[in-house]
Amino acid sequence: MIGQDGGVPIPPLRRNPVQRRSAERLGRILDACAELLDEISYEQLSTRAVAERANVPIGSVYRFFSNKRAMADALAHRNLDEYAERITRRLAESGPDSGWREAMDVVVDEYLAMKRGAPGFALIEFGMPVPATGVADQPNHLVADRLRTLLADRLRSEGAEGVDGEGEAGERLRIAFLLAVEAADALLRLAFRMDPEGDPAIVAETKELLRAYLARILD
Repeated sequence: MIGQDGGVPIPPLRRNPVQRRSAERLGRILDACAELLDEISYEQLSTRAVAERANVPIGSVYRFFSNKRAMADALAHRNLDEYAERITRRLAESGPDSGWREAMDVVVDEYLAMKRGAPGFALIEFGMPVPATGVADQPNHLVADRLRTLLADRLRSEGAEGVDGEGEAGERLRIAFLLAVEAADALLRLAFRMDPEGDPAIVAETKELLRAYLARILD
């Protein structure tokens, strides 16, 4: 299943909701999972606790998810979808004349907004907080790819090379976005370690670092 803006794949559910009532129930289950993660650790989370918080039978949870890991994966991908929607709305409000620097400020600001207020986001964000069996998760790769997709038209209008992902220029742009996301992730985690709301000085320096680094590629 593909994200609504053509972005990263969404992990498959045991059963996709077809009817509106089923989709609403799935939403309540993920909402309950997010709320509980603000109150307890991932290790303490259980499918039964989520079912009780969502006020649904335990069988409804297992109808969609095989275990709590699958449920947390789905929450992480829903967070990424919401993040993309927030960025898209903000960019639409700013208009086509704003450049990529303003767009990157939006990318940081909307992450901060979710970090401060989105239920469960402090622990899950866009990927699992615990090691997985098999291939390790790479949530920052997903974020970088989604951001490139969201900003493609804006970058293309400013003459950036490699926006379509082809050739050497496309690979260079892909790596640049991945490095930018990795750097921002590390620095913003530091900002929240220094201040529960995100240290303003570190946030400001993070934005400056992103602008300076990406200017080498995008200008």
